[in-house]
Amino acid sequence: MPAGRVSLPHRDAPSSVLAAEQGDEYPRLRRLISGGVVRPQKSLGQNFLSCEASIARIVDGAEIGPAARVVEIGPGLGALTVPLLRRMGKLWAVERDARLIPLLRQRTRDLGELELVYGDALEVSFTELAQERGGTLTLLSNLPFSISTPLLMRVFEERAAFESITVMVQKEVADRLLAEPDTEAYGTLSVYRGLWMHGRIVLQVPRDRFVPAPDVDATVIHLTPRQEPLCPMPTDAALQQVVRAAFGQRRKTLRNALRSLLPESSDLLEEAAIDPMRRGETLSLAEFARLALLWSARRG
Repeated sequence: MPAGRVSLPHRDAPSSVLAAEQGDEYPRLRRLISGGVVRPQKSLGQNFLSCEASIARIVDGAEIGPAARVVEIGPGLGALTVPLLRRMGKLWAVERDARLIPLLRQRTRDLGELELVYGDALEVSFTELAQERGGTLTLLSNLPFSISTPLLMRVFEERAAFESITVMVQKEVADRLLAEPDTEAYGTLSVYRGLWMHGRIVLQVPRDRFVPAPDVDATVIHLTPRQEPLCPMPTDAALQQVVRAAFGQRRKTLRNALRSLLPESSDLLEEAAIDPMRRGETLSLAEFARLALLWSARRG
């Protein structure tokens, strides 16, 4: 079992939950919360999606193949879990809130094979999980906003484990993922996504589609790993060091920003044919890759 996963003993949902569950699929999610049966925990970033049209578009936008090995992070009250099981018949999911495990098991009892484990998604080895399940994974998730950036970084690091990734994140995070050079949103996530993955927006989701409503709107983004990086690349570690240094203090010129890596930063930039007075947010993906390759070669 990959790191971070713990199985919990099976327990039926309490009678208060079952009573609140009677009725149509998505209004019942709101009743569970408004009736106090489930109290969202801010510390876990819990904002439950309860819009049927948005949920259907997310599932359709993921373009799941019939043999996909589907993984869900943070199933919560089952808004995505239920339609995914109805479509696929089989699903692996990791949930950090132990209170929701009995409810999820109750709601999905007759819908298919749900392997539901208790754990922290940030501690799961997706590489090991893909090996266990016999191939690359298809990830779907309404990501808790509090872990969206670190989780995406894990996905980038373990990108070979994925067939595709369809996740809901804060609109600001989605903007950063798809940002172009020389824009305010362009940064670390933009570079990693651009070099390693294709990306597109599936839909925008206003904040009032959640219970409770978050402070920001959300965006669903679909990512697919490139067969090869967009440009010739050094090791991931070398690229990450260069990118972090370049964006560490955005107001600094590259000559000053890269001195944390190499005192003779001007020589490195000259070799890369990059003006040392430029700033990190102006570099193209190809320039970042070239700079990282040269830095890696100098470092030995």
